[in-house]
Amino acid sequence: MAAWLWVVGDATINGSETLTSFKQAIYFKEQCGFNVHDTMIYQKKGATGEYLWRYYHVYEYMFVLSKNDIKTFNPIKDRKNIHYKQSGQITSRRQPDGTLRHTARNDSTREYGKRFNIWSYGIGNMNGTRDKIAFEHPATFPEALARDHILSWSNPGDIVFDPFMGSGTTAKMAYHTQRHYLGFEISQEYIDIANERLRQRTLFEAA
Repeated sequence: MAAWLWVVGDATINGSETLTSFKQAIYFKEQCGFNVHDTMIYQKKGATGEYLWRYYHVYEYMFVLSKNDIKTFNPIKDRKNIHYKQSGQITSRRQPDGTLRHTARNDSTREYGKRFNIWSYGIGNMNGTRDKIAFEHPATFPEALARDHILSWSNPGDIVFDPFMGSGTTAKMAYHTQRHYLGFEISQEYIDIANERLRQRTLFEAA
């Protein structure tokens, strides 16, 4: 079963957060029959704020949804394991009689482990993408964020669907990761931006 990803942040109106994120997640679960497979955080590195009486808001929620069990999960393993030690390394353990016993490690601890569910990406100033035309859209997601979710929840050759295509980030990253893509967008201006980004991508690979 396919995974559905919903990224949403909360606005602040009249001094109160709207809690739109939680309202939408509950609606998906109770009214649409989705399972909330995971609740993740998209942390925006480089974000700033203008709030005087609260901490800066630098994240959005990412809800991973599904109708049934998720069949595809390719965990990204780039988190340095602090407990990793090379096999053969000598360790010492004190025995009940006070003596030290020296042994060579021989375990399966890996150097890199599966990510936690808080993902951080740079935003603004060409950090999210190097496509200058993309910034004609007011709210782009980092390409790496789209890429990492596509890698996690689909396989090469699968179809990645984005019902709010915007500047075309999802389509570009689907193409980049050997997936097919399908998207909807009502703004002709944004369709033109997305098409240009994809055109530049294919021209770059053909060069």
